[in-house]
Amino acid sequence: MRFLILLSSLVLVSVSDIAHAKDVLVESPNKTIQLVFTDDNDLAQYKLIYKGKELIKPSKLGFTFVKAPSFYRDFSLSEVSRNAVDLTWEQPWGEQRLIRDHHNEVLVSFTHKVDKNISFLVRARVFNDGIGFRYEVKNQGELAITRELTEFFLPDSHAGKAYWIPGQGRERYEYLYNETLLNQVATAHTPMTVEYPDGTHVAIHEAALVDFAGMSLTKQELGKFTADLAPRADGVLVRKKGDFTSPWRTITVGDSAVSLINSYISLNLNEPNKLGDVSWVEPGKYIGIWWGMHIDKFSWGSGEKHGATTERAIEYMDFAAKHGFDGVLVEGWNTGWDGDWIANSELFSFTQSYPDFDIKKVTDHAKSVGVKLIGHHETSGGITNYESQMEAGFALYEKVGVAQIKTGYVAHGQNLKRRDENGIMRYEYTDSQDVVNHFIKNVSTAAKYNLSINTHESVKDTGLRRTYPNWISRESARGQEYNSGWAAPNPPSHIPLLAFTRMLSGPMDFTPGIFDLDYERVNEGGPEWGNKEFLRPLSTIARQLAQYVVIYSPIQMAADLPQNYENKPSPFQFIKDVPTDWEETRALQGKVGDYVVIARKEKKHRQYSGNDWYLGAITDEKERTVTVALDFLSDDATYEAQIYRDGDKVDFKTNPYDIIIETKKVKKGDLITLRLAAAGGAAVRFKLL
Repeated sequence: MRFLILLSSLVLVSVSDIAHAKDVLVESPNKTIQLVFTDDNDLAQYKLIYKGKELIKPSKLGFTFVKAPSFYRDFSLSEVSRNAVDLTWEQPWGEQRLIRDHHNEVLVSFTHKVDKNISFLVRARVFNDGIGFRYEVKNQGELAITRELTEFFLPDSHAGKAYWIPGQGRERYEYLYNETLLNQVATAHTPMTVEYPDGTHVAIHEAALVDFAGMSLTKQELGKFTADLAPRADGVLVRKKGDFTSPWRTITVGDSAVSLINSYISLNLNEPNKLGDVSWVEPGKYIGIWWGMHIDKFSWGSGEKHGATTERAIEYMDFAAKHGFDGVLVEGWNTGWDGDWIANSELFSFTQSYPDFDIKKVTDHAKSVGVKLIGHHETSGGITNYESQMEAGFALYEKVGVAQIKTGYVAHGQNLKRRDENGIMRYEYTDSQDVVNHFIKNVSTAAKYNLSINTHESVKDTGLRRTYPNWISRESARGQEYNSGWAAPNPPSHIPLLAFTRMLSGPMDFTPGIFDLDYERVNEGGPEWGNKEFLRPLSTIARQLAQYVVIYSPIQMAADLPQNYENKPSPFQFIKDVPTDWEETRALQGKVGDYVVIARKEKKHRQYSGNDWYLGAITDEKERTVTVALDFLSDDATYEAQIYRDGDKVDFKTNPYDIIIETKKVKKGDLITLRLAAAGGAAVRFKLL
């Protein structure tokens, strides 16, 4: 990975050489943000000022512990060091190849006024688009954290609008987003996004979640939220020995919704790549034996409807090779799927296949046609069972030529199963400390076998793809499978909400591209299943195409059955053309939950010249027209705009298939106007002529 260092300066000052200062202030490079640390009332606190307005009111810092003295009252503040950084670094894959890290840093110490041996540090970095701060604790021995006292005290709770999902709940992160006033939030997962009437947008999240519990936000009063850490099975939140650092607590801020998307604070706060040469990590597109199970055409378990057969896998691979896809995901090939597989996680084998699936024959055929088998490890939340077999499963995949694995943790969010050192089964949260560590163990172990991981039902993204570039994507949200008929479908506002909330954290394997919007399930689960509108994804075909640009992931699935693409070759062309690895990304327009417009420039790689741009636009249940200035195109160049847009007669309830495909010549500075039907969208390829 190439690093371009533009500026770095560091000034260190001994704590003992500094007289007590009431406040310590650090500004963003452009002076629009001021972060202030204080010890008013002998409490460790901070506040954030944005363009002269107090965006975070004085908010407490600290921890409480089982036995050790609390980091709470009677602390005094001193400054330790300052640092100014302006550098550019390169992602091996991503939505933006070159990322600028431009921030001012301060390190402060809070020391107990009576017992000077009790102290903690806070390191803060202030960017032009927000801040990150973390705790650094030294020489405090063995600690068991019972509370994190960090507050985020947002003003105007009666005016600020929050977009959030419940934290630490049964369905992990797979909820529909709430849109409420700030004072009506309960406990929320992060990122939580807040919109103020003057256009200011704020997103609270965390970065570099390593050996710690995931943070939710719990409302205490009005706009005051505290960090709420997911507990371990023993009731303690986090256990630490010796020196430790917490994850970064991040606050992204901007004057518009799209400014949040255009921020890279989370990535900048993570450690650089630890894996060395990662040229073996390959972005790309895939198809899979997956959607057929969700619509009840196939089954995961064995029997007459078994989806993962040798013959079907070979058929899918031939289709993938014919249309330029990189791989085929096969779920249900390994034993353990029969019966109540969600409850019986201990029965899964990660090396034993069902008799009707010959993994060698399948992978030999894959090599002969130039595609790869994408592996699958469903754990049903059985952490210990998976870890006991993980390396054997990885070794098998490496041997047969698999390069990527989709892992799954289909279990309720508080019921992941881990046996302790005494063999007793413990039940963990998806974002508890032990499960967070399991996910990192999974990706770091996979790297030894040159395998990339796409985690479903996983802990949220916190930018660790920078440190572990083989953590190529994850789900961590309500994806396409909820549109398959076994649950209420995602509403049209869902993607315009994801773009400004979940997607702020990192790539999402949403699995777009459903072309048959009229399927019917064989087994209907109750009286509500008879409503055909209920079964249908609330989408037009053009919207399905736009998802490939709006929803970022370096691996994108064409999720539908092969025959449904063969029946609609013209719109399928966009899926075949669109890349998944980008040189540059620009979020252009949007409003949280209403609509979003994003443009991306392809990265030069294999069949991609690096010259073309792509644009995706998606709206909620309201029809709207967007006019986009093509200022992102190159100077003195002409492009062919290949436009896939909602047809004049399209109706997502009765006629979702009407699509207009047209071309026109455009250049930089031109305007393009796109009508987005209700629950619709538009996808455009700007091909350099």
